Amino acid sequence: MPEPSVNPTLPPWWLDEALAAEGDAAEAPALEGEIRADVAVIGGGYTGLWTALALREREPSLGVVVLEAEIVGWGPSGRNGGFLNGYWTHLSRLRPVFGDEGALEIGHTAARIVPAVKAFTEARGADVWLREGGYLKVSAAPAQDASVDRAIRTAEELGVPEEARPLSAEQVAEHVRSPRFRLGVLFRDGATVQPARLARALRRAVLADGIALHERTRVTAIRAGRPNVLETPRGRVTADEVVVATNAAMTGWRPLRRRLTNFGSYVVLTEPVPELLDEIAWTGGEAVTDARMFVHYFRTTADGRVLMGSGSGPIGHGGRLDDGRFTGDVPTAGRAELGLRRLLPALADVKVERAWGGPIDVSADHFPFYGTLPDARVHYGVGYSGHGVGPSWLGGQILASLALRRDDEWSASPLVRTPTASLPPEPLKRLGGGAIRGAILAAEEAEEEGRTAPALARAVGALPRLLRMPLGTR
Repeated sequence: MPEPSVNPTLPPWWLDEALAAEGDAAEAPALEGEIRADVAVIGGGYTGLWTALALREREPSLGVVVLEAEIVGWGPSGRNGGFLNGYWTHLSRLRPVFGDEGALEIGHTAARIVPAVKAFTEARGADVWLREGGYLKVSAAPAQDASVDRAIRTAEELGVPEEARPLSAEQVAEHVRSPRFRLGVLFRDGATVQPARLARALRRAVLADGIALHERTRVTAIRAGRPNVLETPRGRVTADEVVVATNAAMTGWRPLRRRLTNFGSYVVLTEPVPELLDEIAWTGGEAVTDARMFVHYFRTTADGRVLMGSGSGPIGHGGRLDDGRFTGDVPTAGRAELGLRRLLPALADVKVERAWGGPIDVSADHFPFYGTLPDARVHYGVGYSGHGVGPSWLGGQILASLALRRDDEWSASPLVRTPTASLPPEPLKRLGGGAIRGAILAAEEAEEEGRTAPALARAVGALPRLLRMPLGTR
């Protein structure tokens, strides 16, 4: 694996750009002493902030506090690829988990995400670089054709063919030109955002609405009871309802650790190259992925850069978020850059300016789940599996209803559930997952290069479904 042009480092470019655009914004004070709240939200990322705003909108007199361990935008909400879409893109994987009716219900409900985020940004006067260009999934090797075909076929069989338009190689080239792309499917439900700008816009909205926010306030213990008590280094919160929305940090939380694992995802970002984007006809703002299991995901920015990501990072162990695995893995950054050069050869000589990575929370069935701990008023939402920018808005609505004890469309969502699949215990989860990951990477790299994958790699790579290991995105 070639070395990347630059090693992955933090902070991500997204957050640097967002903070510079925001100007002099003082951090919210860390919690000192004891406070009382009706609802305490742990986590100042997308899910936590959408939840806080939904609670305030529905019950304006409610006392809500948000506790964030770092600053808003530092975690996954400020590092991701910025793909804003719902679940029509995942319909073929929703179907076996939720059935035809459940898959369609989730698809239709999630179609409200982009309009809701757009309405929020317009109402709040927030420029988050939102661009509605659709979501394009392409095949870059013969072995990937089946995934594209399955997406098209599922939409047809469930009566929503308009949500997944098949594209020939020539039609794909009208959106983005590359000799690697064999065919594709275009989902109209798709947009991109500058993810850290969105996180910071949510932060400003929370503060403007009078919701208490404490940054640099890590929750060290949750003592469930009536009321619940949250311990922090220099303070304590007593709250009737608690919402836990800490994404990948929840993989080490005892109630959920058999349902989740951590997985690394890395991106590289180029210098601005608007003239090359014109050359390859990639001017419509489409969010693009290939059809690998360890997916490449790529998009353009408002200033003409290209971001290329690789979901092929290391698997976590025991829920720990160690920096070396999730923020400093040079080989995964190298795979992201190799994907850039291979999939978009017109950009072969473009300078890569930044690279960064982070952990994602992968559920056993690759879909998020929401619920309430037994005999406690502690609610949670987790398991976005690398697809959380849009669905976190859904999560905010669901968690607000759970915290308010409402019986409505949100609390009745199919996503309010306990996944039937569970993960093997450690160390099998880490060791077995690592071996399978290596085999799949070898097989997929061989396929892209036109070689036959080694028989052992193909055999080992077939194990995820047998062991119910949540690897990749399909």
